[in-house]
Order: sequence, then C-alpha cells, then structure tokens
Amino acid sequence: MVPEQVWREVDEADLVIHAGDWVEESVLDALTARAKVLVGVHGNNDDAGIRTRLPEVAHVEIGALRIGVVHETGAAKGREQRCDAHFPGVDVLVFGHSHIPWDTTTPGGIRLLNPGSPTDRRKQPACTYLTATIDERGLVDVELHEVG
Repeated sequence: MVPEQVWREVDEADLVIHAGDWVEESVLDALTARAKVLVGVHGNNDDAGIRTRLPEVAHVEIGALRIGVVHETGAAKGREQRCDAHFPGVDVLVFGHSHIPWDTTTPGGIRLLNPGSPTDRRKQPACTYLTATIDERGLVDVELHEVG
C-alpha cells in the first residue's frame, strides 16, 4: 500500500518516476491515474501483466536534462563504471532493486539515484523516497525523505 505521504508528493509533482517492483498492477493503475506524468519500468518482482505495460529501460527529457530509468544496475561495487558503459547519453539514471538509497556521480558524470522504497524498507532504517528539483540549469536539488 502506498503511504498517504507519498500520495501527497505524487499530487504535487510534475513528474513521477518509478524504478520497478510495482508488485501489483493496481499500484501501476493508481499511479497512472493520479500522476501528472509517470515514467516507469518493470522490476524483477513484477508479473507478465506489468512487464507487458512497462519497458525494462525508460528515458525522459526535461529541457536539456536526459534521464534514464532502470530497475537493476548490479552490485554496488563497480556500479558507476557499469552505468557509464551501459547508459551513455544520460545525465541522471534512476534505479531501484536494492531498496538502498543511493546518490553518487559516475566518473563519466552520470548522477545515479536510488530512492530506496516507500513501502518496503528491507534492512534499511526507514522507508524512503526522493524528490528532485529541475530547472533550466538541469538537476538543481535532490532530497531523500523518510516515510513518517
């Protein structure tokens, strides 16, 4: 179930990005109906219904900022180098899978962002999500939020 705090953010956002593991198609349906713009990919825990509706990798451009979205990027060790090799031409790559918040920049200049998870914290101290501010300069601010 999506927490009310997250729904409030969805209602305010100009763009919502989901990096996979929807688990239930009803969540995809609800976010599709509620978000102004939704960009999403399927994850390893998603069934055939979700996989037919969403790609493995998605791209969106906001002004000059090129954003890629993928569920899985592999192990933390070597992630930056793998992402540089597999995602040339993106400025920001949003990924999921680990449920571990992540914010680094690759040697090639790609900003890697993992919001964690607002619904399944796994071994993390809290459920989390990210918000970002984008303007004509590009990505201006990224903030990690804990679900209260």
